[in-house]
Amino acid sequence: MRKISLLNWVSIDGFIAGIHGETDWFPWDSEIEDFYEQRQNKADTIIYGRETYEVMFQYWSDETLTVSDRPSFVHFMNNTPKIVFSKSLAKADWNNTKIVREVNKHDIEELKRGLGGDILIYGSGTIVSQLAKLDLIDEYALMVYPVVLGSGRPLFPNISDRIKLDLISTRRYSCGSNLHIYRPYN
Repeated sequence: MRKISLLNWVSIDGFIAGIHGETDWFPWDSEIEDFYEQRQNKADTIIYGRETYEVMFQYWSDETLTVSDRPSFVHFMNNTPKIVFSKSLAKADWNNTKIVREVNKHDIEELKRGLGGDILIYGSGTIVSQLAKLDLIDEYALMVYPVVLGSGRPLFPNISDRIKLDLISTRRYSCGSNLHIYRPYN
């Protein structure tokens, strides 16, 4: 069975972006790139919410912006099938993108039962919350950065019930970031 893995960076106070969507606060180095590349090598589908989709599309589809990125990242982001959950997005301009209007537990369970590799979620706090509430995320890989933003876009907006997680592993990176991998507590 395929697994859905959240792959995200987060400030120590729980934000995935600043108040205006800024993500200039997290360090990015070759160690972290290696980890992301390993995860991408196991995946063949990406899930986004509309806002994250629009940011990622704007960046990854522009060859002038991605010139310094690893070719494997550019290829993965531009060619991997993408699912965008959005009620307002009229059409998807990025290749291999399917728009889905609502999170439906049965449809996502069917996707997980299908053939293929892992399914990665980047950003998309609202979608993360919806999938977490439905117990559809199999793994939370959080790159925790040593910064307090004070406000911004939370990783888990609109969560009112507890979600218990088991810490499976941790790793400290030379840039000061710490990777925490969790699985839902059973």
